[in-house]
Amino acid sequence: MSRNKQRTAAATDAVAATVPTTPAAPASLSYVTPTEFVELPSRGQFYPTDHPLHGKDVIEMRYMTAKDEDILTSPALLKKGIAIDRLIQNLVVDTNVNPGNLLIGDKNAMLLAARISGYGEQYPVALQCNSCGEVAQHDFNLAELQLNHGIQPGEGNNVSLTEHGTFIAELPVTKFSAEFRLLTGEDESYLQQSAEKLKKYSLPEASATSLLKRLVVTINGVESSSEISNFIDNMPAQDARFLRACVQIVTPNVDMSQEVECSSCGAVTEMEVPFTSEFFWPQ
Repeated sequence: MSRNKQRTAAATDAVAATVPTTPAAPASLSYVTPTEFVELPSRGQFYPTDHPLHGKDVIEMRYMTAKDEDILTSPALLKKGIAIDRLIQNLVVDTNVNPGNLLIGDKNAMLLAARISGYGEQYPVALQCNSCGEVAQHDFNLAELQLNHGIQPGEGNNVSLTEHGTFIAELPVTKFSAEFRLLTGEDESYLQQSAEKLKKYSLPEASATSLLKRLVVTINGVESSSEISNFIDNMPAQDARFLRACVQIVTPNVDMSQEVECSSCGAVTEMEVPFTSEFFWPQ
């Protein structure tokens, strides 16, 4: 090779060495939000046959995302009191599921799963000890909460199940037969709005009777809402207390109680996980 050709080849190699290479295209930023199957306390019982959760043990839900979190901070949705329902509607994979007609226990299980996927299992709350009065932070572990499937009718109680998914109990004093159904998300919203309205106009609270009026379907076969309402207002207190207890024992739900040990005096108390603003709006 001639000297000129050697110089030309060397120069070409030098230029090639200094020319920047084109960077590789970045990997795609697409991200598929994972889902999970949440166990239902009701196991799909007590829903009508045309309900999407009838006979279902679990429901598929997406993990919470940043966009879902926007729902929880929307002033408009918060003011209307529908932020939580809108969140559930967004997270449930089956679009046929309506948060309003979910049994309250199933709805609570979904809210618990959403909270864990969005903010983790630990839920720090400031609690006051019943023994020494000291206030200290306690971290509830939400993943350790257990499901309560409700006491089945006939299991040592005086409640029977109808073919319509309602329950019948004989009241101890009047001996009347009271048919009732389970609480739904829509019922909970109605009762909350009713309580707020009574408070607004400085009227006495009526939470106990309002609940029964909402859930009782018939009394001794009578379906008239006005007659049922009048009976509930005037029923013996023992009957009212018994009926509320029947509703509670057959209601499938999340057991929100955990043992809490005071860091100051060591006293151990069983307490329910408080549903404060920190649950979905942690600092």
